[in-house]
Amino acid sequence: MKFLIITNHSYMLWQFRRELITELQKHGEVVISMPFVGHEDDFKAMGCRCINTELDRRSINPVTDLKLYSFYKKLLKKELPDMVITYSIKPNIYAGYACRRMGIPYCVNVQGLGTAFQKEPIATIVTLMYRTAIKKAKTVFFENEANAAEFVNRKITPRSQQTILHGAGVNTEYYSQEPYPSEDDGIHFLFLGRIMKEKGVDELFEAAKRIKAKYGDRVVFDLVGFFEDEYKDVVEQLEKDGVVVFHGFQPDPKPYYAMSHCVVLPSYHEGMSNVLLEAASIGRPLITTDIPGCREAVDEGVNGFLCKKMDTEGLVECMEKFLQLDENQRKEMGNAGSRKMLEEFDKKKVVQETIQAINIESVQV
Repeated sequence: MKFLIITNHSYMLWQFRRELITELQKHGEVVISMPFVGHEDDFKAMGCRCINTELDRRSINPVTDLKLYSFYKKLLKKELPDMVITYSIKPNIYAGYACRRMGIPYCVNVQGLGTAFQKEPIATIVTLMYRTAIKKAKTVFFENEANAAEFVNRKITPRSQQTILHGAGVNTEYYSQEPYPSEDDGIHFLFLGRIMKEKGVDELFEAAKRIKAKYGDRVVFDLVGFFEDEYKDVVEQLEKDGVVVFHGFQPDPKPYYAMSHCVVLPSYHEGMSNVLLEAASIGRPLITTDIPGCREAVDEGVNGFLCKKMDTEGLVECMEKFLQLDENQRKEMGNAGSRKMLEEFDKKKVVQETIQAINIESVQV
């Protein structure tokens, strides 16, 4: 068989889907169409054939999008894959529609609703485009129940066409439980991710100021990731004021999870937060927002705390609750999170559920 995977980001595909690709290779050849932004050589070393694809993830220019659709049509005619698997909104819509028109079996991954469904008239346009593009998809994968329900409510897909996974899952062998660190040099709260408004950093920064003012050196706020341009001056000032410690982008987050005592992600929307899954797997308590894609990783009061999104007061309250626990209670929260990941989110289980939903044998027939 020939599988064609179409996505918008080679780095993210490597980070979260390489185990699935390894499993697909047991059934045939894997070809990947993606912008080359990291790890394309790793995919080639695995035996995948990689096609560099020009794709502007943020543009809504109809001319460039029409070119992308045309590229996908030509690619499908040339490759004639037995199964196409798409990730992210533009591959889902444009490659999905091309597959539908050409009668090629395809599966679509909705990794989150993002900003496309937040505002009109874009939400209505995207709804219509999705409805048209994925009507004939073999299955549509979702990372949480709420996103799947949204597609049903918008009459994009019936429930019978949907498969709900535990996100991309987490590699519990790589992100195996680490010893809980000493608190002698303070309790470290870690934010790991892109420093942008939608990740809740405005609320995080305000909460950090208040907590630091009250607890001083007892707490440390570590930031790992790269910032949007609008936050450059903000982060530099917070670091100058001693509120945060900025570590920049790090290709391997593991050491930063390991040095933390609690991971904080006050995000506005997620498909399924891989940061929360990885941190919990390593054995770190979580503080995050009570939204789809975040709440699934937390059993309230057991391995973390939930607050409302865009709620600085609620975020501060969660941090205060965590600080009022004793060291053993914080440790046990981490232990509970690690157990939860093994039981519910293990990558091996998610990969097998994905393969089962694709139903490769039926495609071969």
